[in-house]
Amino acid sequence: MARNRRKSKGKKINPTLFVFCEGDTEEAYINMLKSFFRLSSIQIHPKIGGNNITSKYIENYKKDKPTHEKDINYLMYDLDVPEIVDRLKKINDGILLLSNPCIELWFLLHYKNHKANNDSAYFYKELKNRNKTYKKGVIDKKLKDKLTTKIDDAIKRAKDLIESKNPSSTVYKLLEKLKELGNK
Repeated sequence: MARNRRKSKGKKINPTLFVFCEGDTEEAYINMLKSFFRLSSIQIHPKIGGNNITSKYIENYKKDKPTHEKDINYLMYDLDVPEIVDRLKKINDGILLLSNPCIELWFLLHYKNHKANNDSAYFYKELKNRNKTYKKGVIDKKLKDKLTTKIDDAIKRAKDLIESKNPSSTVYKLLEKLKELGNK
């Protein structure tokens, strides 16, 4: 059973944002956002394969953690494996942060608009063309600068795409919440 956080007297309680994801790149990105927005209320739980994530898994993960009714679960996954979307949509207590086909599309949207259907290798190559030092699982200074200064551009571009179709990314939903909480 999850412990309840103590209610503060008159102070605003920020929700804890629980982010479940599967890859090193997603983990590095969330850690970068946590630092940039200076929010300690982001809890990342990485390396959870899409076949393993369920409502029961989330419930078990949170049972020994202080929780509040305002807490939000985010599920950050790539859709390079098409069957995963059906599994993730069965989890009712999570907001889907899906990138089709991969997180590199979301990063690329910070550089330019993109509406053509492509595979993960294409987006990795496109990102590498713009940032020669890009490696999966690493957010270097150059990429961090782009990912933090072009947030609004990326959000606008992502909203113009059709959710779950290739290409698309709903990672913007997390960024909108972070901007609201971090006043940035």
